[in-house]
Order: sequence, then C-alpha cells, then structure tokens
Amino acid sequence: MPSDDQSSTPAGPARLSRGVRAFFRKMRKDLAGRGVPGLAEATRPADPALVHEVDMVDQAEAFQSLRVADVMTPRADIVAVEASASFEAVVAQFTEAEHSRMPIYRETLDDPVGVIHVKDVFRLLANEGKRPAPSDQVLHRLRREALYVPASMRAADLLLRMRTSRIHMALVIDEFGGTDGLVTMEDLIEAVVGEIDDEHDDAQVSSIIARPGGVFEADARAPLEDLEAALDRDLAPPDMEEDIDTVAGLVVALAGRVPQRGEVIAHPAGFDLEVVEADPRRVRRVRVRPAATPATAAEPGRMAAS
Repeated sequence: MPSDDQSSTPAGPARLSRGVRAFFRKMRKDLAGRGVPGLAEATRPADPALVHEVDMVDQAEAFQSLRVADVMTPRADIVAVEASASFEAVVAQFTEAEHSRMPIYRETLDDPVGVIHVKDVFRLLANEGKRPAPSDQVLHRLRREALYVPASMRAADLLLRMRTSRIHMALVIDEFGGTDGLVTMEDLIEAVVGEIDDEHDDAQVSSIIARPGGVFEADARAPLEDLEAALDRDLAPPDMEEDIDTVAGLVVALAGRVPQRGEVIAHPAGFDLEVVEADPRRVRRVRVRPAATPATAAEPGRMAAS
C-alpha cells in the first residue's frame, strides 16, 4: 500500500535464488564463527560492475551444489490448466497468468498429463478458418510432453537434460507420485545470473517496506535474508538455518503450523511477527514490529490475537 512516509530497502543488482542465498548465508556465518567477520566484504571489488561479475562467478559455483528443490516454484504457486478446460478458458488463463507455458492436469495437480505452450494457442487464434469455438476442448491436441523429476535431482543435471531434450518445463514429483513443484529453464538460469525481468514483468518493488516506529511490512515470499538485513539481526533458529528461506518459512517454523490473519508470533530476538494476510494454506504478508514486552519474557512462537 503506497504511503508518503514509507521507504523501501534497496534492491541488489540481481536477486539470487533461495538455494544460493542459503549457501552464502551459511558461508558468512561460518566465517564469522571463525573470528573473521567481514572477510567476504573485504575481498570484494569496489567497482559495482566487478561486484556483479564476482557474484555471477560465485553463483555459478554454488549452482553445482543446488538441488531441484532449491529452485523450484512450490506447488501452491503453480498456475495450471485442467485438461477439460474450454478454449476460451485456456486463452483467459494465459492472458491472466502471462506465462509462456502451463502444466495440464486431470482433476488435481497430482495427475499431470503434459504442458500447453502459448504459441500453440496463438496459432489457433490466428487461423480464422480453423479457430475453435469458445466452448471447444482443445488441450488434447495441443498437449506437449513435460519432464518429471525428483526434488533431489541436481539442478545442473536438470539444466543439461532440458537442453538435450529441448523441453523447458519440468514437474517436480514427490516419492508418492504427487506434484511437489515446477521448474523452468528460466528458473535454472536465474539461479546463476540472478532475476531476469522481461517487458511483461512489473518494475522491481521492494518486498520489504519500512514504516515509522521500527515497523516493517514484508511479502511472506521475501527472502529471509532481506528481512535480516533490514533488522540487522539473524532470525532463523540455529538448527533450521538451511531449511528456512523466506519470511513465511520463519513464521510457520516459529508457530509450528500455518498461522492465520491477525495472529502474532513472538520472536526471541525481540520482535513480534503479525500475520496481515493469509489463507488456510499459506501466509501471504507479515508485519514485523518491536515486541511490546522484553524478549526475555516471551517464549519463541508465542501467539496472540491481534
């Protein structure tokens, strides 16, 4: 929500993938634990262009240790189309999502049957003589193959497989055959070079906004490292540093479940995390403010109604 008194935390030249962020967060904390705080910063060049080049080299090295789970879009954020959808519904879905590809499924995402590419839809729209009626079901003849991979697969191996198969979308399948997430070639490339924005992407706006009184409002999908930088505090519990990548992940970890709108979760570092927006499956937006009482008087994960 725009406001005259808000200020945004600065964005870097490129947004790192969550797996790469976790890798470097652990490295920095390991260095600090050995008594060499600031070592990484001290060895970085002053020229911003050179800094970006060094970042890319670092990310390329870190990419070799990433797994598909580190770069995938989680199931809850997948935009897909049901196999029996009408031509009109498919066009509307592409128009709203602004994606080039979408998975096709039968009844639930746990039964994927392939991928639909927007180019195939455009070809039908452009052919007046063969353009389907709005109610026609066309996905059975436009369906393309998708890749199906486990979350534990190395991201570098998936990139190679996508290049050789020329299939640029993979569905991530769990041990029971259900759909766990989705990965595109763009996701894999962004893990190396940072976020790639095209002409359809909104201008980058900070997902963490500073408010008066030491209050911050955060998109729950924002990297936890960004919130830690804004607060100048480590927030992830020591035993969960490598498992928590986002603000939502921190809130759920402290609460032990998905808290709902209005709930307040106490953080032992002296902050209250209020859930501003949520649905039954996930936290969407969080307000972080200094705790009303000393942190020592609160147990981690204490919850109260707002």
